[in-house]
Amino acid sequence: MQHTITARHCEIPDDLRARAREILDRMGEIAGRPVEGTALFDVSGVGRTVELRLHVSKGDLLVAKAEADDHRSALDKAEGKLRRQATKAGAPPRRSREIPVEAQPEI
Repeated sequence: MQHTITARHCEIPDDLRARAREILDRMGEIAGRPVEGTALFDVSGVGRTVELRLHVSKGDLLVAKAEADDHRSALDKAEGKLRRQATKAGAPPRRSREIPVEAQPEI
């Protein structure tokens, strides 16, 4: 998977960049067959925002954005949001609730 980590209006330490890569890799494993992962760090006003994007080979684009006092907390919040989306994207399709014709009782 290709990683892109961008910092707007701020500098990001190397350990935070490595953590973002780990999170994107983990979410890619959950969603299945990831193509690209992007982490965008930004400073807006008094808060710090992080946006995580995960492009999956099925054509799905999963996006999670979070804001907090520091980038690490915002990254953790965005990870939780992306995890829920990745779990749904990687889950097998639900079965129909219809009863098959063979199993229906005769009247």
